Amino acid sequence: MKNYWSCSKFADWLRGTTKLKVGTAEQWHEWEIRAKKDYPVRWWLAEEGLDRIQNFIMWPTNKIYDLKYYINNRFITRTNSLTAHKRDIKPGSWCDVGNRFLPCLFNELVDFVEVELAWWHLAWNEEERPKYQAPWWAFGWFRIRTWRCPQAGLDNLKWQSELVWKEDECKPGSDLIGKPTYQAEKALEILALYKWWTETYRSRPDPHDASGWSEYCNLKREMGKESGSNSFSAMFRHDNETKEIRKMADVALKKLRKIEEAYEKEDEAMMVRLIKIRNSLWT
Repeated sequence: MKNYWSCSKFADWLRGTTKLKVGTAEQWHEWEIRAKKDYPVRWWLAEEGLDRIQNFIMWPTNKIYDLKYYINNRFITRTNSLTAHKRDIKPGSWCDVGNRFLPCLFNELVDFVEVELAWWHLAWNEEERPKYQAPWWAFGWFRIRTWRCPQAGLDNLKWQSELVWKEDECKPGSDLIGKPTYQAEKALEILALYKWWTETYRSRPDPHDASGWSEYCNLKREMGKESGSNSFSAMFRHDNETKEIRKMADVALKKLRKIEEAYEKEDEAMMVRLIKIRNSLWT
């Protein structure tokens, strides 16, 4: 449900105390203890009683919503699986489990930024929706999680990254006042990982090309054609190689292994960073 009766102005009147709009976990705990102590019966009526009445009245509507979200989660968002983009794992092709982690995890991160955060950025800001050309079905009851807007997601991360602790959110004289919030720090990390995957990773040179191994293989194929051998067998012939070509192969192979090891370490480090912020990937 979007609106809870226990969070209404009527609930504040019934409870005898005004519920916090925002607050730290400690502030919420202190408010609850104080409100219960001042008016225990009125507290129960406002917090428990109103919730039970609302759940009873809203039961038919809630069941319709349950069906809608089941269909969305089962067939559209597919929350029971982690998926890779087709450019990383071609549908229908085989990919070992160990090689699925990187593209699947980071594709989900991209979807989180470009779909979930994009929606969140505009969900309560109708005036901004035309700026991002948001369609009518991206919000409200008919919403399906397919509308994608990278810029809206990035703008949301920018907004989050600029959040700082305010005086009413901290203890008097706290060193945290004016410093980035926990949410802001995580937003910066999400942005860094998103940029790495969509820009740095995508622009990395192919290790076979960067090392010179592709050039060596092409040369071997040409030599095979000249001698009448097929391209496959030519790769395993070394009797027709000069010292220069052999040296070329050794240098290229060493470079290839070095680049692949560097890429592997970088990929692993980025996956670890992503796993560490997994609890921040929600809206």
